[in-house]
Amino acid sequence: MTTVALVHGAFHGAWCFDRLLPHLEQHGLQPLAIELPREDPTAGNVRNAELIVELLRDHDDVLLVGHSLAGLTIPLVAAQRPLRRLVYLCALIPQPGLSGFDWIPAAGVPVFDWGAHQVDHGDGTASWDSAKGAEMFTTGCSAEDAAWATAQLGRQAWLPSTEPCPLEQLPDVPSAYIACTLDEVIAPAWQLRAPREQLGIEPVQLAAGHSPFLSQPAQLAAALAALV
Repeated sequence: MTTVALVHGAFHGAWCFDRLLPHLEQHGLQPLAIELPREDPTAGNVRNAELIVELLRDHDDVLLVGHSLAGLTIPLVAAQRPLRRLVYLCALIPQPGLSGFDWIPAAGVPVFDWGAHQVDHGDGTASWDSAKGAEMFTTGCSAEDAAWATAQLGRQAWLPSTEPCPLEQLPDVPSAYIACTLDEVIAPAWQLRAPREQLGIEPVQLAAGHSPFLSQPAQLAAALAALV
């Protein structure tokens, strides 16, 4: 049975995939939602990748999905162990040798100023403004799901964004990109362009916001099952 390992993005946790898990099971897949130490200012993409590799030690057939910021981590896992496929879910794609902060401003990735909606705690972590979190992260969600998710957004360490990618090149592993065309966090135009330019693949398009695991869990599960 294929394991679909799900890695959450910034400010989120494994909880964000709760609505998606039963839909993956209906497709005969084994879901595994991974919790990253996102509040630890010493945990960057390298450490997060090591944690994921350890958690997947007993899983042979793995589809590894990285949401948003986790796109910077999942290629590091692919460089350390075999995977059926990498899936970038409205995610950043790393540039070898550079940190996200090095290339994101020039790439036109965000559709608004991320920093303007965050509170810097001065310890290497930040929190998201809750009102903007509800508006940007939960596009297309029901009011109930939006409130549930917004209440659980937590602190996020800066290091995954500032740590340079240690790879000399992206790993040679089958990859896919699911672009969310209603995304208000990462520009859809970039999501459609970057997979072609950086990965040489055509993105799969989903008419959803930045959190399709909340707003369209059945459709996202079907898209992931098709990639298996």
